[in-house]
Amino acid sequence: MGKRREGREAAVQFLYQFDVNRQPVTELLASFWKLRSGPDKAETSAKTKAFTEELVRGVTAHLPDIDARISKFTANYEIHRIAVVDRNILRVGIYEMLHCTDVPPVVCINEAIEVAKKFGSEESGRFVNGILDRVRADLPRPARTASPHP
Repeated sequence: MGKRREGREAAVQFLYQFDVNRQPVTELLASFWKLRSGPDKAETSAKTKAFTEELVRGVTAHLPDIDARISKFTANYEIHRIAVVDRNILRVGIYEMLHCTDVPPVVCINEAIEVAKKFGSEESGRFVNGILDRVRADLPRPARTASPHP
């Protein structure tokens, strides 16, 4: 598995923990990395940790805007009624599409679908794809190319 995929998966796992506990990110990160590096587990690389923490801090910093976008495209769903795993996969995908312009939006969507297939329900991949595709359609940048850094 690639380091960025591993980072996205770790970010979703962390955000699940954050969603359930709502403690300060800094406090949760320390316990999260301890748990992930327990006995019989491979040590997470520094590069993967840095990418994970970039995603986590970005999502939590932009949470109201990200959740507003999710709500906009999930008519008839209240955000708290979306499965916690799916909600956090959407958050990471939307954050990447909006703020990680070095990654083409379609790559963000494909990565989110793969994470949804691994961690979500049987329907998660289709659900995540549908919502993120609607978000992508609203973006003021090409879907298949990265944008230069601002």
